[in-house]
Amino acid sequence: MILIENILGNRHDADWSLRLQALTPDTLALDQWEAQKNRLRKKTAAGVEVAIALPRQNHLQNGDVLFFDEATGQAIVAAITLKDVLVIELEGTAVLPAELVARTCFELGHALGNQHWPAVVKGTRVYVPLTVDRKVMDSVMRTHHFEHIRYQFLPGAEVIPYLAPHESRRLFGGADATPHSHSQPYQQLEPAVHEHTHEHEHVHEDGSSHTHLHVHAHQHPHAGAPAGEHRHVELHGNYTVHHHQHNED
Repeated sequence: MILIENILGNRHDADWSLRLQALTPDTLALDQWEAQKNRLRKKTAAGVEVAIALPRQNHLQNGDVLFFDEATGQAIVAAITLKDVLVIELEGTAVLPAELVARTCFELGHALGNQHWPAVVKGTRVYVPLTVDRKVMDSVMRTHHFEHIRYQFLPGAEVIPYLAPHESRRLFGGADATPHSHSQPYQQLEPAVHEHTHEHEHVHEDGSSHTHLHVHAHQHPHAGAPAGEHRHVELHGNYTVHHHQHNED
């Protein structure tokens, strides 16, 4: 077992890129939950057991060099997979009256809270990790049609540099947590997720129309889950998208 107590550098740095150029480094694959831990034990792709014991305020970044032996040419590099992040920009509300700013922020907070989405607020931006399918999150945002608010989806790796370590842990650390789990999570078996989406279009007498988008998702435990494991997540949505097309004589 190899004990890692500090990060040597990053493979994207000029000097480390040069040193690793002729090598094929072993990789320690981590998901976004594991990457926020400073105490971890896991095997690399080549089967080498690694024990991570970093200082409290340190956390791993994608490409971090964890081990390097120049004599043998052995190197271990962290490979972190981060999900996309919903980034909500509130900068446009600065020109609004105080009453409208308060109402907009309250409605946004209510919408996010109603979906039980974790969020990190920093400056004029709200960062929300993808805890459900991206299409569902986009539908929710479009349905509420927040004026003066822009949003986009960005790769997690692009968001990390703007956050402090504790904010990264809050954003990514809880994104994969499963509600109502009564035992240690199993690593090999993933729960099945079933999602159903359908639309209904209604046409009015004046020629206008509107469409109801219904999204219904269930997450159930895998058939091979350990005894005592209870995982059940339900997402119920009745999101309405309005399209108005008036006929003129």
